[in-house]
Amino acid sequence: MLDLLTFENMVNLVMLCFLQAVLGFDNLLYISIESQRAPVAQQAAVRKWGIIIAVALRIILLFVMIRLIDALAEPFFILEWEGVLTGGVNFATLVFIIGGAFIMYTAVKEISHMLTIEHLGTDLNSKSGKSATKVVGLIVLMNLIFSFDSVLSALAITDVFIILATAIILSGIAMLLLAERVTQFLEANRMYEVLGLFILLIVGIVLLGEAGQAAAHATHNPELALRFFGHEVIPMSKTTFYFSVLVLVAVEVLQSGYTRKLNSERRTGRRH
Repeated sequence: MLDLLTFENMVNLVMLCFLQAVLGFDNLLYISIESQRAPVAQQAAVRKWGIIIAVALRIILLFVMIRLIDALAEPFFILEWEGVLTGGVNFATLVFIIGGAFIMYTAVKEISHMLTIEHLGTDLNSKSGKSATKVVGLIVLMNLIFSFDSVLSALAITDVFIILATAIILSGIAMLLLAERVTQFLEANRMYEVLGLFILLIVGIVLLGEAGQAAAHATHNPELALRFFGHEVIPMSKTTFYFSVLVLVAVEVLQSGYTRKLNSERRTGRRH
């Protein structure tokens, strides 16, 4: 055990905790939004157990990936539709494609629902239409999909299982502490839920981009990168992703502040 308490491992642990915090924000956002679909009395329990089960399964996933990463690296098949779609498809490719498509579908479906409702009360009632068990299952499933990216990134830093598992547990504790506050904020500021759904939409696009290079990175063979109509599918950089998120947040904050100012001026005008 003392062999693990090296300077290198401690530095790796700090880096991994930071990585989990950065990559886990979109995960926490999804949990906060999805938990509101459960019955109101069970929402806190749904968030807690969804995170606990998901963290446990993430550690199991990590253990399995460390053991099987080499076996999963080779492509299941090679796409050879010249001029249209070419490249290798391995396990990571499928996870990124399925996960990205599902996240985008979820975000678009919820945005469409918000645009079709006539009364806010209707929306609030419909959000409690899913059973707690179903919501917990969705949270666990999406947590695993989100975690695949962070697990792969973590493995690039170190392959010491205890260090990796410790970082995941610490990130899970942080999510448990913050999930309630994020949910309360979204309930008090409903317009930010729309912002969150658009961020999830971008996350789905990021995951689809990651699929393009999954087989190439795993096998260190650039020829296996996916190409669509002759153009290589390149993942969005983390810098671009977080800049896009910051722009969306800034626009929402400025717009909400401007709206409050206009409403205040209108109320003052009516008094005079």
